[in-house]
Amino acid sequence: MQIFKYEKDKTKTMNEKGLSSFFEEYLKRKPLFKNKQILQLNYTPKQILHRDHQIKQIANILAPALREEKPSNVFVYGKTGTGKTLTTKKVTKELQQTAQSRKIPLKIIYVNCKLKKLADTEYRLIAQLLREYGKEIPITGLPTDEVYNLFFQTIDKEKHILILILDEIDQLVGKAGDELLYNLTRINSELKNTQITLIGISNDLVFTDVLDPRVKSSLSEEEIIFPPYNAIQIQSILKQRAKKAFNEGTVEEGLIEKCAAYAAREHGDARRAIELLRVAAEIAEREQKEKITIKDLDKAEEKIEKDRIIDIVTTQPKQYQLTLFSVLKSCMEKRTVFTGEIYTLYEKLCKETKLRPLTQRRISDIITELDMLGIITAKIKSKGRYGRTREIEINTNTTITQKMITILTNELGLEWNTNY
Repeated sequence: MQIFKYEKDKTKTMNEKGLSSFFEEYLKRKPLFKNKQILQLNYTPKQILHRDHQIKQIANILAPALREEKPSNVFVYGKTGTGKTLTTKKVTKELQQTAQSRKIPLKIIYVNCKLKKLADTEYRLIAQLLREYGKEIPITGLPTDEVYNLFFQTIDKEKHILILILDEIDQLVGKAGDELLYNLTRINSELKNTQITLIGISNDLVFTDVLDPRVKSSLSEEEIIFPPYNAIQIQSILKQRAKKAFNEGTVEEGLIEKCAAYAAREHGDARRAIELLRVAAEIAEREQKEKITIKDLDKAEEKIEKDRIIDIVTTQPKQYQLTLFSVLKSCMEKRTVFTGEIYTLYEKLCKETKLRPLTQRRISDIITELDMLGIITAKIKSKGRYGRTREIEINTNTTITQKMITILTNELGLEWNTNY
């Protein structure tokens, strides 16, 4: 027993000494990063490249707030990583600064509707807006009508313009329905001192197709499209960031170009390119390299790809998840299926989950998105005089497919082994 105790204590001491040495050595190494924050997704650069037209559009629409006039509601569309949120935040931040310097009553509230505990129900969103005005509201418990009344009273106490930015607005509608948007767009008729302008930001280019016509006409007064970046544009964005983020001589030649090519292949996603560059640098740093190499980039691509698909499945609205569930279920039962077969199963699952079915055209759009994201492969097949359809196959490996099934069954409350 005595010998065993001695050996155990000796091992512990060596472990502690080993860790201390590791951390000391780590601090002696020349870092690759000069300022890692530059490559974080929440970083806002002083100059947003290749978005001058969109910046001018948003600024022109919102400028009347500086004359205490209500700006039009704005709907901002574009795929992930096209600069929608970055540009909107940049313009509204400078608008707020101008208003403050001239003592113009303007309040800007930004809400990320992806955050489940913040904006996944009508109650929670209105409660969050009240907190922005300094009111303490319980997470649950009050009747929704009471929360709305308190919101009206609070925002109408003093004269001002409120610009409300709802990022990932399609997520909010997928969870809470479009009645909330109808209430927010019609609220101005009940207010005496305050006027509200909504800015909706969405990755879903056909999102408004599922909205009630009343909501659509009220919400989409102005629409701004953010096109994907091309490879050359992404290169310039990465060079702008890399110059400030890394120490000189730490980036292998050709790395930025390949990183841009990866992102351009993913439909011009600059956010993904920046994340890819950061993860590649972290991998190189952990391997104690003096330069970030193309091999590190390839490793980062593989790692991010796995995480990305799971993140997509987890964060999508219920209708999107139900479509993917229908695709996976159909494709697991036979190797390839057609759009019509998926839609038939989707309609049955809508009854099970008590969701209102979308049109076959809308489901077809979602299938196109799944194809673009690389989750499935959808090939157009001619049926002669009966028109065309798409032949669909799963495009992910077994491990990722099983993870998607687990997530979807939990999110939707469906049994995988049940015959629907």
